Amino acid sequence: MRYQALACDYDGTLAHDGLVGDEVVLALQRCRDSGRNLLLVTGRLLSDLKLIFPGLPLFDYVVAENGATLYCPANDEERPLAPAPADAFVEALRTRKVMPLEVGRVIVATWSPFETTILQTIRDLGLELQVIFNKGSVMVLPSGVNKATGLAQALKGLGISPRNVVAIGDAENDHALLEYVELGVAVSNAIPMLLERADLVTQGDHGAGVVELIDRLLENDLADIEVRRPALPTSSP
Repeated sequence: MRYQALACDYDGTLAHDGLVGDEVVLALQRCRDSGRNLLLVTGRLLSDLKLIFPGLPLFDYVVAENGATLYCPANDEERPLAPAPADAFVEALRTRKVMPLEVGRVIVATWSPFETTILQTIRDLGLELQVIFNKGSVMVLPSGVNKATGLAQALKGLGISPRNVVAIGDAENDHALLEYVELGVAVSNAIPMLLERADLVTQGDHGAGVVELIDRLLENDLADIEVRRPALPTSSP
C-alpha cells in the first residue's frame, strides 16, 4: 500500500456550511476499514469540532487550530504544539473592537477586514506572529506554525512518512498541507491558486470530492496519478 494515510481539511472540504454529510462519513469509514489512517487537519478550534462533528473518532489524530494543537480521539488527549497567545495581544484586539474574536489554546482568529488592525497590533506590540488567511477567516499564529508542521507531529506519532500520505483541501491555509505530502488534492470548489498547484483536482466539490478521492484511493491506491514531487534523495553506498 503506497498511500497509508489520508489527511483532510474540514471547512469547504469535508464539510459544507460546517456540516459533514452521511455519505462522506461512510466513505471515511471505508477508508479506515481498508487499513489506512485518517487525519483531520483544520483551522478550527477543537471545542467547535466536538460540537458540530460527531465523526471525530474516525480519525487517528486531529490537527486543530491550523497546526497549533494535536488531538487524539482515542484517549481524548489534546496537546498544544506552540505557546499560548499573549494576554496583552488579545486584550489589545478587544480594545480595538476586533469582533468576533476567537481565542484558542494557541490561535487567535477573526474575519476580514480586521487583518489591517491585527497587523498594526502585532507591530505596535513587537510580537513575532504570522497572519494566515482561510478564505474570509483571518488567523494569527506563532511564526512557522501551519498545517504542515502540525501534520508532521501527527505522522510522527503514527510512524508514517509524508511520502505515504495524500491530503485534500480548498483554501489558502491548505497550501502548506498539500505541499508537504506526496499527493496534494484540491476539491473543485477550492480557490484558484490551490487548483493550479494541486497534483489532482476532484470533479466533485466539498464532501463529494472527498468521496470521489476515497473511491479512487480504494480502487487502485491512486496508481494512475502522476505525482509532481521531487524524488527522495538517495544515500551514498
